[in-house]
Amino acid sequence: MVGPAALLASVSHQLRGLRTLRLLQESHRSPHCHTAPFLTSGGSWHGLGEACGSPGMEREAPGVQAASMGRALGQAVTSRTLREVAAWSRLARVTTVATCLVETEKTLLLQLLMEHPFPVHLEDSIEFRNICSHMALQKEGQQFDRDLYEAHQCLKTIIEKLICSLAAFPSESYVLVRAVLRQILQNLLTI
Repeated sequence: MVGPAALLASVSHQLRGLRTLRLLQESHRSPHCHTAPFLTSGGSWHGLGEACGSPGMEREAPGVQAASMGRALGQAVTSRTLREVAAWSRLARVTTVATCLVETEKTLLLQLLMEHPFPVHLEDSIEFRNICSHMALQKEGQQFDRDLYEAHQCLKTIIEKLICSLAAFPSESYVLVRAVLRQILQNLLTI
């Protein structure tokens, strides 16, 4: 599909998947221990040309943080396996990347698309939404891990296809957006 309507439809599906990921993160937090948000890589959108988050700036693991906070407050702390902590950490980073992608699409790509239409692959965004919905039904275990991997791969595909679509346009604004998308892709690949 080509045009602003295609991008808006794609973003809409990605937002539904992103909301599901955020709800999963919220449901994971125990009412007995209040941990810092899982967003450990700084994941806020800084502005034109700046990347979202930096995967190298991670803080203490969420499980360790929860345990130390719970002990300090005299509260019971639920024990999580290392595998669970790793899976929920990956979920947080996938959520951060998805947030950055949606912000980039809404703030930068929509303007470019109005100048020069380029193809948007709606089916990948629909697949991302569906994977996130399926993941919400699992919540843990091997199927959850597979779904998380599939969501990761789907985001990678979406970003790579956007970069390819923009490659046909040599203008400076397109080069800048491709650089932002490459940085988001790089952040995703470090997960």
